[in-house]
Amino acid sequence: MPRFRPFRGTRYAVDTANLDAVIAPPYDVVTAEERAELVSRSPHNAARLEIPAEEDGRDRYEGAARLWQRWHEDGVLVTDGEPSFYVYAMGFHDEQDRPRQTTGVMGALELSPPGQGVLPHEHTRAKDKTDRLALLRACRANLSPIWVLSPVAGLSTLLDPSGPPVARATDDQGVHHRLWRMSQPGVVSTMADAVASAPVVVADGHHRYETALAYQEERRAATGGAAGDYDAVLAFVVELSEEQLTVRPIHRLLSGLGPEFDLAGALSAHFEITPVDLPATGLPARMADAGSLALVTPGGRWLLGPRPETMAAADHSVDSSLLDVALDALPVHDVVYQHGVDESLAALSSGVADAVVLLRPATVAQIADVARGGSRMPPKTTFFEPKLRTGMVFRAVPG
Repeated sequence: MPRFRPFRGTRYAVDTANLDAVIAPPYDVVTAEERAELVSRSPHNAARLEIPAEEDGRDRYEGAARLWQRWHEDGVLVTDGEPSFYVYAMGFHDEQDRPRQTTGVMGALELSPPGQGVLPHEHTRAKDKTDRLALLRACRANLSPIWVLSPVAGLSTLLDPSGPPVARATDDQGVHHRLWRMSQPGVVSTMADAVASAPVVVADGHHRYETALAYQEERRAATGGAAGDYDAVLAFVVELSEEQLTVRPIHRLLSGLGPEFDLAGALSAHFEITPVDLPATGLPARMADAGSLALVTPGGRWLLGPRPETMAAADHSVDSSLLDVALDALPVHDVVYQHGVDESLAALSSGVADAVVLLRPATVAQIADVARGGSRMPPKTTFFEPKLRTGMVFRAVPG
């Protein structure tokens, strides 16, 4: 099993009440317009590191590395004096307005080939890995954590810090983010042993994990195989429990098939097509009841009930795999991924998309079963909420 170790976290040297202006969502959910708004809040917003832009004549990655160095030199960022684990809690209200909390622990997770103690559940795309590797090479830091799930029962009960947090912030969705340091030897030992006692499932951050593996290989080649901080990656570990996790689907926006193409007819080879007469925003509830996906076009709305032969042909029972069977049979087209129903429908209304296929979320059990079985779901199947915020704590990867 991969070891899980404390590390010397790098954090903003500001009063905890002021972190709202410097935290940022993960790089892969931020649009260009949202990035511009984030960096306008503070010259030290974490988006300038996580989603770098060309600045002062430097390319994106060189600019991020210079900011990382300068913020240390200027005292914007400071590094804790002793290795610690960091308990990270996110408090929020769910869709039924019930108070919820997701609590995990951040540490340095030992890298191992996928499937050997660290179990991925989604495929990745080469473009995203290339970008993250260039950033890691330049900054030599884990700027944001991967999110992994531990099957160790009762892990959450170990995450009960005392005293005020060392960092706190509230994001634009009203989620409260809080961070505590845990450096007492007994607590550190108990936490490390608990996480290392069972394989973990990668929930979010597959690209960053594979990027860390590629960087480890590069550094070992350059150092004659010497061990280093590059042998681990910053990870947020949460107990594999329905109480701790909220999983959303990622929908598919289709375009490029042409105005005369009968998409509903083409999909009927793989799904039972049922027209529905209700607002598109009401489809998710109907989909859950019917066990169906849904198709929305300017001309109508349909429930898509998977045919038995489609379920037999799919790699997994999740909607993304079922839909891939049908999409592979279509003429050449474009697919864009969008996790929000309202945003997906807005893309259809504006003409950015020609059609939208709404998916149901994968369950926690499905995610665990796929990972343990050694296979992977299609890219962009799961969207975990709330999202961790970049800027609560960083991990330097020198060497």
